[in-house]
Amino acid sequence: MSLSLHAATIPAFVRMLANMDHLIGKAEAWCEANGKTEADICAARLAEDMLDFAYQVKSTVVHSVKSIDGIRAGVFSPDLSEPPKDFAGLRAMLAEAREQLAALTVEEMDAIGAADMEFRIGDRLVVPFTGQEFLLSFSIPNFYFHATTAYDILRQIGVPIGKRDYLGPDWTKK
Repeated sequence: MSLSLHAATIPAFVRMLANMDHLIGKAEAWCEANGKTEADICAARLAEDMLDFAYQVKSTVVHSVKSIDGIRAGVFSPDLSEPPKDFAGLRAMLAEAREQLAALTVEEMDAIGAADMEFRIGDRLVVPFTGQEFLLSFSIPNFYFHATTAYDILRQIGVPIGKRDYLGPDWTKK
């Protein structure tokens, strides 16, 4: 049995983006119970030289739907734009990404997978990929890195979450 690029990416992207929304809900409840603000959470980091929670959440969108947009355009470059700095903005971004991903068909993903594209940082770094290579070897690892880092930031500051919150409520056979 062969696995389509759609099956290897889209369901996991959609599920994990929903899980990011769930984690934001847990953070929101924790803020209310502990007198913290959304700004406290959005600015929290694991280490001084790492990017903050809001950026980690934004990066899950970048390395899912925005990576597919980059393949379509023939080039993907790091997104250095500022993320939303509130829970509503982060949740809206996640919802829009899930909607766009859910609309992708197997046929569209097959075409995306065969496309030539480049990962580019200005003119100093240009790495050629096919769409499939880019998604499987670059975007997916980055996607999970940023999802895990967002989870870890919440754990570090005391939000009561566990592995089931990271995996989400819908991780079993359908």
